[in-house]
Amino acid sequence: MLIELSKWFGDFPGAGLFDYISFRAGVAAILALLISMVFGSRIIDYLRRLQIGETVRDLGLEGQKKKEGTPTMGGIIIIGAILIPCLLLADLTNVYIVLLITSTIWMATIGFVDDYIKVFLKNKEGLRGQFKIMGQIGLGLLIALTMIISDDVVVRINVDDAKELGYNHMIGDTIISHLEVAPDSPSVKRGDYKTNLTNVPFLKGNRLDYAWLIPGEHSSRWVWLLFVPLVIFIVTAVSNAANLTDGLDGLATGVSGIIGATLGILAYVSGNAIAAHYLNILHVPGAGEMVIFAACLVGACIGFLWYNSFPAQIFMGDTGSLTLGGIIAAMSILLRKELLIPMLCGIFLVENLSVVIQVFYFKYTKRKYGEGRRIFLMAPLHHHYQKKGMSEVKIVTRFWIVAILLAVLTLITLKVR
Repeated sequence: MLIELSKWFGDFPGAGLFDYISFRAGVAAILALLISMVFGSRIIDYLRRLQIGETVRDLGLEGQKKKEGTPTMGGIIIIGAILIPCLLLADLTNVYIVLLITSTIWMATIGFVDDYIKVFLKNKEGLRGQFKIMGQIGLGLLIALTMIISDDVVVRINVDDAKELGYNHMIGDTIISHLEVAPDSPSVKRGDYKTNLTNVPFLKGNRLDYAWLIPGEHSSRWVWLLFVPLVIFIVTAVSNAANLTDGLDGLATGVSGIIGATLGILAYVSGNAIAAHYLNILHVPGAGEMVIFAACLVGACIGFLWYNSFPAQIFMGDTGSLTLGGIIAAMSILLRKELLIPMLCGIFLVENLSVVIQVFYFKYTKRKYGEGRRIFLMAPLHHHYQKKGMSEVKIVTRFWIVAILLAVLTLITLKVR
């Protein structure tokens, strides 16, 4: 919105700053932080007046009963702090921004309905699992089909490389000189292509075409049979994993902020021709706008931590956790970095696996020995450490440290091939 206004005041001092992604990202992060901090306290008071408090099941954990009655549905704060700066500072004609805003509202609606049923209708089960899954499948389908169909979702690659890889159709038949990217390189022509390419570390060229995994001469025609289910799986898995991670004060918020910052860096280098060429990663035109969204995400998470850190004054609820997971999944897919998710979202992955392993092992031993046995003292994993007597603050801090290490390793893989 402010971008369009700046065009009207083109001669006004400072109006040109809105042309720079770095400036808009900085302003977006600060604005998101201020919105979540300033309005957060008012929303908390309002939720308290409505008596929207968390009903905590007795799991035998230290300090658990102190959380009883803490306001939930605080994800509203995060969502508002993300969307308002994004609507003001991002390019709303950018297909990636449109998809991210849609993903945010989509997952927020699912999470809000779930929390509403739990809090207002006093149904502890919340929204039935199949309806959650249907919503997540719907979002995954939307993202996948948009990437497949939209001519705005392209990859800019060398024309000679495109011919070698079998990509014969350029979007708009526009050829861009490589001299504009790297003046010290020989003249190489580049064009925008619809491809199934994605970045993957440890492979030559740091890229993979999903069509290579489909047998047959017309593999590119049937690649959607692989790509669509993969996107749906990623959206479902990451959003549910973020939901499972939201069990300690500040845990999911802090981890999501770290992942969001990393995705912001990946968005910047993917959208910048020079950086993408230097790192030998896919250059995705228009991806730079996602830096604005990532900045909003990081600012919102940091601001929410003001109230969500131990001892929490508010919980994000499914309204926040499902939304954060959906945003992270969507950004990773749109940046064509979805194969880095197991590393980047390692905390989410381990939390999710701990539940799957615990349930599977319990059922297996109950069937084999007549009584169920457990690998962890309690799942998800953070509760295991609580049962071992570790303080909540120490668990959260250590998980943050591991998340930072995983984020750095994810960025390092850009140069490993």
